[in-house]
Amino acid sequence: MRIAVLTDSCCDLDKKTIDELGIKVLPFTLTLGGESFREIFDKSTQEVYEMMSQTDEIPKHSQISPLTFEEKYRELFEQGYTDIISVSINSQGSGTYNNSILGKNDFFENTPEAKDKIRIFNLDSKCYTIFYGYPIMEAVKKIRRGASAEDVVAYLEDWFNVCAIYAVPYSLRYARKSGRISAAAAFAGEVLGLKPIIEFADNGTKTVEKIRGEKNIVPKLVDCVEKRMTPQTPYIIIHGKDTVLAKEVEKELVKRTGRRAEMFNPIGAAVAANIGCDVVAVLVRRKEK
Repeated sequence: MRIAVLTDSCCDLDKKTIDELGIKVLPFTLTLGGESFREIFDKSTQEVYEMMSQTDEIPKHSQISPLTFEEKYRELFEQGYTDIISVSINSQGSGTYNNSILGKNDFFENTPEAKDKIRIFNLDSKCYTIFYGYPIMEAVKKIRRGASAEDVVAYLEDWFNVCAIYAVPYSLRYARKSGRISAAAAFAGEVLGLKPIIEFADNGTKTVEKIRGEKNIVPKLVDCVEKRMTPQTPYIIIHGKDTVLAKEVEKELVKRTGRRAEMFNPIGAAVAANIGCDVVAVLVRRKEK
């Protein structure tokens, strides 16, 4: 038994972690300022933030094609893998998950000798960024300890069904232009100085709270998170180019929960293209689930 974990670059893991854990990553290609580059592989997150700060242009990115998936499956099959766990960006925000399945069908059709020799599990993460990057890291560690493909798939599916991100974008300009975040598009309070707390989970987005004034971002976000998270479970802080509010959020959560964040992670280029690079968010395991 030899298991490969395959994902896309919207998982927002850094190159060092990807290499150390042997995670297979298909990058999204973004275009900004007339330049095309592969997320994670060609430009660092900080470099992309810098590019975005120098232009009003919204980065464009396209889904990963079925052919790219087919070629990767064939490469992994030829390397002797018996199982591939393929985890994709939220299927409602990108066609990439569906393309991963089309690629699987094409792979087995065009590589008949692979039948009964390799299994491919296609999972929809139902969300974005480290929401699936973190459990992918944990999945690889489980595989190294001897977990079966079925055990790892069950762990990942539980995570995707139970967890949520609560995010406060400082501005909705990117979200409105991209149109991929329905809760942001529907939010009408910006002209009144209100900011939304947006829940990202279950293949969708919704505004769960409204914040009036910058000074209330930290206490309101922490209240929202504390109310919804399962006590004594890890949480992850997600941030954009500025970490000041993110550190304040962690400080307040430490006071209330006694736990530091499991990770501090920046959003990558594909996510920033849709929400902007000025954001603070917390990933938690929801208690009502």
